[in-house]
Amino acid sequence: MGALPFAVLISGRGSNMLALERATRDGRIDGRIVSVVSDRPDAAGLDAARRLGLETAVLEPVPAMGRDEYGRRLSEILERSGAQLVALAGYMRILEGAFVRRWQGRLLNIHPSLLPAYRGLHTHRRVLEAGEGNHGCTVHFVVEELDAGPAVIQGRLAVRPGEGEGTLSARVQRLEHIIYPRAVGWFAAGRLTWLGGAALLDGCAPGPEIVEEDA
Repeated sequence: MGALPFAVLISGRGSNMLALERATRDGRIDGRIVSVVSDRPDAAGLDAARRLGLETAVLEPVPAMGRDEYGRRLSEILERSGAQLVALAGYMRILEGAFVRRWQGRLLNIHPSLLPAYRGLHTHRRVLEAGEGNHGCTVHFVVEELDAGPAVIQGRLAVRPGEGEGTLSARVQRLEHIIYPRAVGWFAAGRLTWLGGAALLDGCAPGPEIVEEDA
């Protein structure tokens, strides 16, 4: 089948992009990043990608560009790169429906909560305010409804008494760097597939695999 060409979409530092790139070099992902795309020209992850010799592109939204036009142009960039999978890695734009449908089953995201709990933004703060005992992150296939696609794998940790948002965020991010390469590696190996709105691993849909902190 050959190494999977995939693209990564970022808006910030690109720490998950870097985790994915490391996994391509050490053999955990039989793939290669063919494009790193950002909606922000000042995203620090772009410079990090360039230092690694990765191709980068910027598609900055402007007032005259509607969401449909943005999605069309983004698809053109990705198709020119030859990407067969798109990994959202801290990409802060909500993708419009036609784009999602075009890439359905080839579009993954990492979200900092144990979905379906705490969709949307500020998950760490909301978890702490709610007094939750557990928190984590989820890799899921992207669907048109925000953070609602089928989960593939989750990283889970216990919230420590008196823990602050910064410490909790850093712990969750370490889990993200474990589970996202694992999910993309499964996709590259043909083990992870999309069928009829479900995420199948090795042909089964038993629910997301759970990775505990320090596992």
